[in-house]
Formats: sequence, C-alpha cells, structure tokens
Amino acid sequence: MQSIPVDMARLGVLRCAGVPEVKFSNSETQEVKKDRDGNPVYSVAVTVRPDGRRISVIEIAVSGEPKGLEAGQVVKVTGLTAFMWSMGERHGVSFRADAITPVHGTPAAQAKSGDA
Repeated sequence: MQSIPVDMARLGVLRCAGVPEVKFSNSETQEVKKDRDGNPVYSVAVTVRPDGRRISVIEIAVSGEPKGLEAGQVVKVTGLTAFMWSMGERHGVSFRADAITPVHGTPAAQAKSGDA
C-alpha cells in the first residue's frame, strides 16, 4: 500500500467533528485494533474545507488515544498521509496521522471558556 503525504496548507482550518473512538479489528469480538508497537488505534472525525470549497469530513486513524479533543475544536494534524485501498469492487482512501492535538486559544475554545 502506497503512502501519500498530504499538503496540510491546502486543507484550510481543521476541526474535530466528534470525540475519538477506538477502532476494532473485529467488531464481533470487540477486539481493539493495535499498531505495530501494540498501541490502540483511534479514529478521529475531522472536518476540512480545502480552498474555501464545501466542508468534508474525513476519518483519521492515529495511534494512542488523542487527549483533550472536543467537537468543534480547531485541531492540528501532524504527519497526515493518505492510503489508496481496494477490496474486490470496493475502493477508497484512508487517512493516518502521527498525532492530532487541540489548538488552544482558538475562537471555539474561547467561546467555551466565556472569553469570546
């Protein structure tokens, strides 16, 4: 599977669309998916608006539980890569990042604290 680096400058402002969710390698047994180092893999829904276009939601996989993320919060995504995949007649793009962290001092964060 080929890893394609993503140009973060073209994605616009990235916002967390929900709380991180653990990924399962087997949904029937609820077995948690792990990376090569044995860390649990989480999925984070992030909204992107590239070049002022329509907002899209992408699911980004990240190793370890991202801390401090809330819906609507501006986030920083580090080391985002895309992977093309296909299974039979199904195909798509998956995303993985080294880290997803909250950006403090953003308007959404200030509104929650009452400073806006």
